[in-house]
Amino acid sequence: QVQLVEPVGGLAQPGGSLRLSCVGSGFTAGFTFSDYHMSWYRQAPEKERVLVASIDSGGSTSYSDSVKGRFTISRDNAKKITYLQMNNLKPNDTATYYCKARWGSSYWGRGTQVTVSS
Repeated sequence: QVQLVEPVGGLAQPGGSLRLSCVGSGFTAGFTFSDYHMSWYRQAPEKERVLVASIDSGGSTSYSDSVKGRFTISRDNAKKITYLQMNNLKPNDTATYYCKARWGSSYWGRGTQVTVSS
């Protein structure tokens, strides 16, 4: 069973930076981590969960308009880690951030809190 863990969120001031990590495990021999489409979502209080960024098995990336130019998604296939580098953070980036892996079925991490406040 695929498992995803986002170990560290954090607190940052507006204009600051944070890097999120998503560590994967349980990938079967038939489908390795590198086969999976990886994404980061976020959910602010009383709002729907929304897609922030994604990276496919070939390394192509896409971003929501709200984070384009500020956030960068990347992956280390050898370590089975997906990163989200967040720069120039804004208070409305405050949310719980979730990692998702998809190859047919989808798997979610439990989420990590990011707070942007002065």
